[in-house]
Amino acid sequence: MEHLLNEHAKNIQISGIRKFFNLVADKKDVISLTIGQPDFQTPNHVKEAGKAAIDQNFTTYTHNAGMLSLREAIRNFIHEKYELNYDPETEIIATVGASQAIDITFRTVLRPGDEVILPGPIYPGYEPLIRLAGATPIFADTTKTNFKVTAELLNEYITPKTKCIVLPYPSNPTGVSLTRGELKEIVDVLKGKPIFVLADEIYSELSYETEHVSIGTFPELRGQTIIVQGLSKSHSMTGWRIGYLLAPKNIAKHILKVHQYNVSCPSSISQYAALEALKNGKEDPIEMKKEYKKRMEFVYDSLLSMGLNPIKPDGAFYIFPKFPIEKMTSFELGIDLVEKVGLALVPGDAFSSLGQGYMRLSYAYNFETLKKGMERLETYLQNESLK
Repeated sequence: MEHLLNEHAKNIQISGIRKFFNLVADKKDVISLTIGQPDFQTPNHVKEAGKAAIDQNFTTYTHNAGMLSLREAIRNFIHEKYELNYDPETEIIATVGASQAIDITFRTVLRPGDEVILPGPIYPGYEPLIRLAGATPIFADTTKTNFKVTAELLNEYITPKTKCIVLPYPSNPTGVSLTRGELKEIVDVLKGKPIFVLADEIYSELSYETEHVSIGTFPELRGQTIIVQGLSKSHSMTGWRIGYLLAPKNIAKHILKVHQYNVSCPSSISQYAALEALKNGKEDPIEMKKEYKKRMEFVYDSLLSMGLNPIKPDGAFYIFPKFPIEKMTSFELGIDLVEKVGLALVPGDAFSSLGQGYMRLSYAYNFETLKKGMERLETYLQNESLK
């Protein structure tokens, strides 16, 4: 019966991140710096809110878009933090994590034959969803622009088939972000064009030197912009699966229909926990961010001392150094690191072919683990010829 399956589903691949993680998971004495998951616990007051919701039998369906009280809390949070203005009744949808928000957005806006511009190297979760919608991902090479998509670069890739552009900043896997000035140049290119912008801002609370700027704050692009956010990274709530989507009313009403038939609504228990996080946990990400920044500085300085020259991250918890490899691929380097020094990093080619030669290192791990990882990497580089 396999030959009768949807060709789009048959042709997509398991995420390169997970593929490599699963490959080395059973290896002994391996320091793994692979997974992008906070090593902090969900704040206690948020967990207590989830427990209370169970005890009070808040275990039924909610509004498809999520509880209105949660959507109002989202509205207040994004306005206070990012100066964004969205109507909680018609322009905000609570989703099952940011991933589901991305999926329903693509399924709503894309048609077969459309093209979506992805600034590569990029998180591998977008491409399969684009292909499942019958559209084509177009990877814009950002390796010569410090991993940032620029207005000039967009002009090179926009065609009459371009339907959407993804702006995933702060970036997984590179940690870089865009300034207000850089965003304004992109806005000037896109305004008035029949092109959607999907701004994946899941790491926005983890911006280091400057506050995150959302492209949704530019009024001339608001009508074509869809913003994806969530609590997984900001409040260490990955398993609670609560994200949210912001879009103009005339777009959101159609995305909501796809969402409704996809999941009905997010978990009611998780919604109550998210409500607590947004109302009374606005400061929760700050201490986490301070710790991530310390870890980033340590890893960045360590890589520099080894002769590598990575782009310094602006946020998130990843760094993406390039290795001087000529005789092997990034995937082969990943295997070699595991076998020879017991260190697991994610091969850069998991983030499109533009990541060839790079490796992603997650510093969402404690200092002891990071220190051991850097020691093993240094040992490898001192003993192995990569050219």
